[in-house]
Amino acid sequence: MAARLILTRSQILAHRRHATALDARLPHSPDAVRRAAWAGLQDSMPRAALLSIHARVAGTTPAGWEDPSLVQIWGPRFSVYVVARCDLAVFTLGRLPLDAGPRHRAQAMAARLQTALAGARMPFGEAARVMGERDANRLRYAAATGTVVLRWDGARQPEVWSVPAPDIDPREAHLELARRYLHAAGPATPEAFAAWAGVPAARGSAAFAALGGSLVPVRTPHGDAWILAGDAPSFDAPPAPPAPVRLVPSGDIWFLLHGADRELLVPDARQRRALWPSRVWPGALLVDGETAGTWRRAGHVLTILPWRRLDARQRAAIEAEAWTLPLPGISHPLEVRWRDDDCAE
Repeated sequence: MAARLILTRSQILAHRRHATALDARLPHSPDAVRRAAWAGLQDSMPRAALLSIHARVAGTTPAGWEDPSLVQIWGPRFSVYVVARCDLAVFTLGRLPLDAGPRHRAQAMAARLQTALAGARMPFGEAARVMGERDANRLRYAAATGTVVLRWDGARQPEVWSVPAPDIDPREAHLELARRYLHAAGPATPEAFAAWAGVPAARGSAAFAALGGSLVPVRTPHGDAWILAGDAPSFDAPPAPPAPVRLVPSGDIWFLLHGADRELLVPDARQRRALWPSRVWPGALLVDGETAGTWRRAGHVLTILPWRRLDARQRAAIEAEAWTLPLPGISHPLEVRWRDDDCAE
């Protein structure tokens, strides 16, 4: 086996910022929006996907999540996701179970749902009643066939409808899903990929084995992992100047991490508990490329909880960034409040 490259924490974070377009916003275009959604945009918190796009693409409007190039699905871990329409197969068929029983369950549910919808769009609770399903959440199993998309505005039940099945081998879609994760969150382990994708650990290991020569072994401050061979130059390149401020929402790929990856991103245990609480996650505050606090919004009030003392320039930049958030349905000007009592000493 080839000697493992040794990567520092700074190299890893610089690559992740670059790979996920968090250093500098991209000029608005369909390609830029697709790059912002390269690893999918979790939208379980209403309009989180919109704010993830805004953190990466200039000129994002409150209707940006409804761009014709995008589609909403039940994606990894059956969470609501926004993905590029042309990448639908990656985030759906890429998770289709290999075992006969679970695969048949997904395909049978999709067939029954298609019959119930009869070409129409329908709230998923109503579709479940038509199908005789007591638990509407079971309809999510159909998503892995790539034939179900949805629209959820956060206020009402998701509306679902059927689309033609993607014409791609599910195994190849699964490998592409692994590549997307490795690019955005690498270095990564098979276990981390499986946890993110919501698939059995054995399947994560099989995916990394199948990728074979396209992976490079590396050693991180927290153990052995893998990167895409094509990404190796990114880790050696001089880091780009980080953005002064970014406000990334709950579920963003920047901190949608598990285990040792959380320790690498946020070394302080107290701060990790604040960023990844047992209940609803906050957003992450990035200052000069480092996770430097959390934020939450209630209506038109956005509350910043920094982990360290910030100078006047940094506070002004954070407030300016907050005022650019393309928040739909806000009837009052955004108000920024500070919770400096949570600063680490």
